[in-house]
Amino acid sequence: MSGTDDSRPLLAPLTAEEWGDDEYSAFGALMGLPGEKVPRAGSGHAADPLMFDIIGLLARHPKMARRFLTFNGWLLQRGELPLRLRELAVLRVAITRRSAFFWGEHFKVATEGGVPEEDLARLVKGNDGFAGADRLVLDATDELLRQGRADESTWRRLTEELGTHQAMELIFVVGTYAMLAMAFDTWHLASPAGSAPLPDSPDSPTVRTQL
Repeated sequence: MSGTDDSRPLLAPLTAEEWGDDEYSAFGALMGLPGEKVPRAGSGHAADPLMFDIIGLLARHPKMARRFLTFNGWLLQRGELPLRLRELAVLRVAITRRSAFFWGEHFKVATEGGVPEEDLARLVKGNDGFAGADRLVLDATDELLRQGRADESTWRRLTEELGTHQAMELIFVVGTYAMLAMAFDTWHLASPAGSAPLPDSPDSPTVRTQL
């Protein structure tokens, strides 16, 4: 947009002085801890809230954040969809929605969870390099993002391949991260220093010449 600075945050994470009981309770919902057990902001602890800009932003609405993070924490930590399939879907959302923040964050989650970097490089180029459940999840994610639903035939294949629980979770994973990408792009949330950079999309001239 002309006349605007797209790097200037429209909503900033909470400062140390702004964290209170409600905000700690919200962060605790993600961690599975009561608010009083959450490390204090500015403590330097590995779970210091100031180290997580995404949490500091969501906690500006602590009551909403507590309920959302309870759900999101369940998807990430206790859901039945395998980490590999979940992260392929999240990273496809990041590429499609051009979310540098979520590409960087979930590139790290995926690789630390055992997904080879070569697979993530192939993911950028499209779906043809994948087979089986990987390809099915990527195709379904594309349908959900493109048309707001999966085709009936895709849903049936998902339930046959993954079971009803994992198929249901996939829809909620895609929807959750599409929503978060929309929110954080609106607020101009910057990627943490050292994050993997968002690659060109498959539709860009740079990538097209490589295919």
